[in-house]
Amino acid sequence: MPETEIPALEMFIRLLAAASFAIILGLERELRGKAAGLRSHMLVSLGASAFIIMGMHILFATAEGDPSARIDPTRIVEGVIGGIGFLGAGSIIQSRGTVQGITTGASIWIAGSIGVACGLGLFALGGIVTAMALIIMVVLGRFEHEVIK
Repeated sequence: MPETEIPALEMFIRLLAAASFAIILGLERELRGKAAGLRSHMLVSLGASAFIIMGMHILFATAEGDPSARIDPTRIVEGVIGGIGFLGAGSIIQSRGTVQGITTGASIWIAGSIGVACGLGLFALGGIVTAMALIIMVVLGRFEHEVIK
């Protein structure tokens, strides 16, 4: 196995971290009774992480052969972002002049970014994004409902 290949245990750890961080955001949405909760957030993050790991595998495999065949890993990130944006947009609905689900859509998008970070092995970034997103969702959510409205 080449040194540039990600070992199976490392893949498992990255995928587990992605799902574990996302469960925190999913739980917050679940407790608020939102349609996209635990499973949705975990699956989005897990999928984003898996796509990044696959992209890195392709990058490593092509790097061993013809250097001109190398891929641009940022294109994988772009594809993941676009796909997750589509899912997030699906959680936003307009009903009788009001728009609902924007925070849930944004949290799905953030779950994807957490998955990408974990897929790249950037666990600190995944944890920091999770913590900041949770603070924004909980603390600012309470502030918004109690002070602004």
